[in-house]
Amino acid sequence: MHQAASLQFERVMDELVLWHAVPEDERSPAPAWWWGPAMAVCDAQEPMRHAWCCELGLGDGSSFAEGTHALLTLFAEQTSPTWPDDFPRKAEIKEDDVRELLAQPSDDSAFQP
Repeated sequence: MHQAASLQFERVMDELVLWHAVPEDERSPAPAWWWGPAMAVCDAQEPMRHAWCCELGLGDGSSFAEGTHALLTLFAEQTSPTWPDDFPRKAEIKEDDVRELLAQPSDDSAFQP
């Protein structure tokens, strides 16, 4: 397996630990940036580290391909992607942070009849 793919997958697994540490009702959806590193190792039959197998709920000695399948199941029911500010916990929006978007005047002068 290519070293870069292995390092990217390791980053995903480190983030997965952080994500699982957040209570499920406060957790953001699985971030879309996990997709690429997972797909980069989807054919790798090499065994993953024991800790990674445990984190993904797989048996000891499971392959990277099995790990990819377990990661991709996290996306199965999602209907929207995660915003970077919402990872690993859903961002709380304070009422003071909400702004009303006002209609802007149109400038149609560039489109003369």
